Amino acid sequence: MKIVDFKLFQLFPFTTWMGELKDPKILRADLIAGITVTMVLIPQAMAHAQLASLPPYYGLYAAFLSPIIAALFGSSRHLTSGSVALVSLMTAAALQPFATPGSAEHIAYAVVLTMMVGIIQLILGMVRLGVLVNFLSHPVVLGFTNAAAVIIGTSQIDMLFGAEVAPGGSYFVRVWNMLTDSAANPHGPTVMIAALAFVVMIVMKRWKPQSPWVLIAVVLTTTISWYTDFESALGGKVVGRIPEGMPSFVMPDVSFGLFAKLFTAAVTIAFIAFVETISIAKAIATQSKQRIGANRELLGQGLANLVGSVFQSMPISGSFVRSSLNFRAGAKTGFSSVVAGCFVMVTLLWLTPLFYHLPLATLAAIIMMAVAGLIQVDPIVRAWRAQKHDGMVAVATFILTLSFAPHLDYGILIGVSLSLFAYLYRTMMPHVAALSRHPDGTFRDSQTFGLQSCDHIALIRFDGSLYFGSAGYFEDKVLERVSKMPDLKYLVIDAEGINHVDATGEEILIHVVHGLKESGIETYFTRVKEQVRESLERTGFTEELGEDHFHRSLYRALSAVWELLDQDVPCSRGCPKNCPLNQAELPGVVNYRV
Repeated sequence: MKIVDFKLFQLFPFTTWMGELKDPKILRADLIAGITVTMVLIPQAMAHAQLASLPPYYGLYAAFLSPIIAALFGSSRHLTSGSVALVSLMTAAALQPFATPGSAEHIAYAVVLTMMVGIIQLILGMVRLGVLVNFLSHPVVLGFTNAAAVIIGTSQIDMLFGAEVAPGGSYFVRVWNMLTDSAANPHGPTVMIAALAFVVMIVMKRWKPQSPWVLIAVVLTTTISWYTDFESALGGKVVGRIPEGMPSFVMPDVSFGLFAKLFTAAVTIAFIAFVETISIAKAIATQSKQRIGANRELLGQGLANLVGSVFQSMPISGSFVRSSLNFRAGAKTGFSSVVAGCFVMVTLLWLTPLFYHLPLATLAAIIMMAVAGLIQVDPIVRAWRAQKHDGMVAVATFILTLSFAPHLDYGILIGVSLSLFAYLYRTMMPHVAALSRHPDGTFRDSQTFGLQSCDHIALIRFDGSLYFGSAGYFEDKVLERVSKMPDLKYLVIDAEGINHVDATGEEILIHVVHGLKESGIETYFTRVKEQVRESLERTGFTEELGEDHFHRSLYRALSAVWELLDQDVPCSRGCPKNCPLNQAELPGVVNYRV
């Protein structure tokens, strides 16, 4: 029975919580949370569709079935999926070179893009490659999201002022045109509606954070728009007629040429959407004490996008705002997302006429409020302080993403490349310490602490993996140390910091050991980690050098060397008792702290 239950969970993860709905308290909590999320979901979805250069009602299509599928087949009980500002912007940017925004062709391409994103995520989840998102380092995501937030915010300037801006030009040119045209020809009623929406949302969010402040702004501005005849009498822009009824089932028409055009953008959106999703799910899981499966979540998101595409959905991902609201509203299971999707269905069937007079300026204000939280400077400063290379990658990704707009995928691809290069650069030249005994009994860097060294014994610690990138650096540092010690007889390599040895690293070890032996210097190893020792044993290096050249502790390695040194070259200091690597008051100590 347990095996059957496990297989059911693998295929249908919602079976783990479906039975809990028999509890009236849990059912009631999910119903209330679902209704609460719907109040924010509907206006946000329409705003995100506008951001993606789609008719507003396509946001409702993305808020209906896709979030339900994501909740049923994902691993998080509180994650709420749907359209989000970042993915919407990337959708608009990806399609801009191939179709006129808002055209039938643009809409068709957006649906195809949704399907491609779903297929990519589904395949990655099926082959359990969710780990690939780790290549999107935190500095890259920081730089990209900050740049995207700036692009999203500035893209709404003309909507807020009701100004007409000529399309074309680079991102910076378009922003300049928006600012100058908006300042020169603002539409008064539009500016007033936008200002009212901002005031209502800011005040309500601070005064009553749990209230549906987005919905309140929508209801108020829509009522004013209807009463004043904002569209006809005042010349303002409104949502207009929204087709009633459910989205029809349409299989996206994908040609090889279109697939090739959108592939890079689809991969980028798939990864960015999943990074955002899994980050949100994990953040909430730390509070709910729930275990999140990255590959399971990837499958859920992929299936949601794939199914959504045949019902004319735009690409979706997890929403931080709505997921947090869902959790705070008391949701217990994924059924709350099912409730929210059902209420969107009710809206599509019977309530769409209520949104006719909704001003587009209000949707622009909603977008700017949503992306305000994406702009985060402090994390970039912290990344810079933690590691300058990471800070530089974050800043570079930010600048490049802005420069390449609307081709946002270029910025993030270059950012990933810079991040990988910075990692390789750091690991190619790890810290190498020449060790000697400190008065407190520990082994420290002799140069840093001004410690006396032994003339006949060199103790070196390499703080990094020995692979093709760092092997040459390791050899250079060893030879550099040896060249400064003309009376050197024994080299002891503390391998505690070496976690991995590849073929190039092993070859360099052989070259160094043989070269030193020809010069009359014996090499010993201490504290070699098990995985490294197994690699050296498989290649025959351990047998070739001799088991007696490998020791478990520093003291044992030094004891062996002192014994040989006393037989070979008696030390004038009276080693080992008076050797700088030893301390008479600490005889026989085996486990030193390095």
